[in-house]
This record gives sequence, C-alpha cells and structure tokens, in this order.
Amino acid sequence: MTINCKGQLIDLSSPKVMGILNITPDSFYDGGKHKNEKDILKHVEVMLLEGATFIDIGAYSSKPNANYVAEDEELFRILPIVTSVLKEFPKALLSIDTFRSQVAKQCIDHGAALINDISAGKLDDDMLKTVADLHVPFIMMHMKGTPQTMQKLTQYDNLVKDILFYFSERIAAARQLGIVDIIVDPGFGFAKTIEQNYELLNQLELFNILELPLLVGVSRKSMIYKTLQNSANEALNGTTVLNTIALQKGANILRVHDVKEAVECIKLVQSLKA
Repeated sequence: MTINCKGQLIDLSSPKVMGILNITPDSFYDGGKHKNEKDILKHVEVMLLEGATFIDIGAYSSKPNANYVAEDEELFRILPIVTSVLKEFPKALLSIDTFRSQVAKQCIDHGAALINDISAGKLDDDMLKTVADLHVPFIMMHMKGTPQTMQKLTQYDNLVKDILFYFSERIAAARQLGIVDIIVDPGFGFAKTIEQNYELLNQLELFNILELPLLVGVSRKSMIYKTLQNSANEALNGTTVLNTIALQKGANILRVHDVKEAVECIKLVQSLKA
C-alpha cells in the first residue's frame, strides 16, 4: 500500500505519523502558539527528528464554529511558511490542510506534496479536478456542512454505513477525474457527537473494505478530554490510548500534535504483530 509523494513511494503498510503545524490564531489546541518563522521552523525540526513522515500545515482552523478566513488571508498565512519550511528542510513532505483549490494549487506549486481536504472536495467544485491535474495524493475526510455548521448536522440513518456510502461516492468522483492516490479520513469530531465518535472508532476496521489507506486524527480532541473531564492540554495520554486502538483496527497514518509519542505507539503495536 503505497502513495507517490514527489516521486518518492511511501509505504503505508507500515503506519506513518503526520505532524500537525497549525498557523492559525484560533486552533483548538495550539492556536497562536507558533508566532514567528523561527518558532515554526524549530517546531518542524522537532517533529521531523521525532519521526514524522508528513507535516500537515493548516491556515484555516476547522474546529467547531471556527472563524471564517478569506482565501487571500489563507494564502497570505500559508505560502511563506511552505516556502520557508522547504528551504530549511527540502526533503520534508508537506501536506496542505485546505478545502480551497487555489490554495491547494499554489502550495503544490511552491513544493508541497499532498492535499488534505476536510470536505473531500465538496466545498470547492474545482478541488478534485485541481488535485487530479497536480498528480498529488489526496486525503479526503468525511464531514457534513462546514466548520461553522457541522455540529448541528449529526443525524445519521446508520453512522458507519452512511460514511462508507459518502466515501464510495467521493472516491468514484475522484477516480473518474484521474486521482490515483487517495487516503480516507473518517473525520473524528466533524459532524459527530462524542458518542458517535466512539461508535466510529469501535467499528473502524470496517473501513478496510475501501482498500485505501486510512488516516485517523483524534489528537487531543474533545472526544477525549470531555470524556475524561480534563482539557486538551491534558489529553496526551488519552490520545495515545485511542491511537493504539486505531492502529489495531487498521489505521495507516496518525495525524497528531505529539509526534514522539505516536511513533512510540506505532513501534509497540507493530511489536505485537512481529
């Protein structure tokens, strides 16, 4: 199970870690934490040294009720960071967390390697064709509505079946346009209640039917800290527990704030399978 990133084949049959780099002032955990280029580059260096295969850069917070960000502002935030990171770490594989086709295109033109779209192309009609033309891997996530409306859209006939149907439709649309490398993300926390998030995790192995790499992003999310009655800052242990379960159920990529712990988690789970 491989994906092609800038001519480099990445084998996802051995799980990989995607480190999160939020350059937004309002992200739920690390919003505003990295205030200047020096801090950002140091954070990227640490994540790469700790074993991150991918660095996921986002300039538009997708937390519930996130503030709207204009496309020009998103580009203003993200393009200099893509350029700066690749100048310092030219071999880094950058994932761009955006649902806008023009942001995707310009970031790939500046050297990024793959696109991570929370809407699977549904919030920009040009996204799928743009990704196909760029010949880059595409991470498609399940979500209903927008970050501003998603928490009101948690009604399902059958949670897992509905999400699988969503992916079958989005995958078919992507394949028709020629997108080769597709990764699916069930979208923990997006248009789902806490109870639904755990139902989804409990049945995560059913997504193997898609025969595509599976990305899981539960890092420090409210499904953890609200259940434990603590905070995002105190949710690392809970994150590791859920990442372990996700790996045992077939996750190929862990998208996390804490790379070292996720890498250790993968090593230990793989030892069970040795």
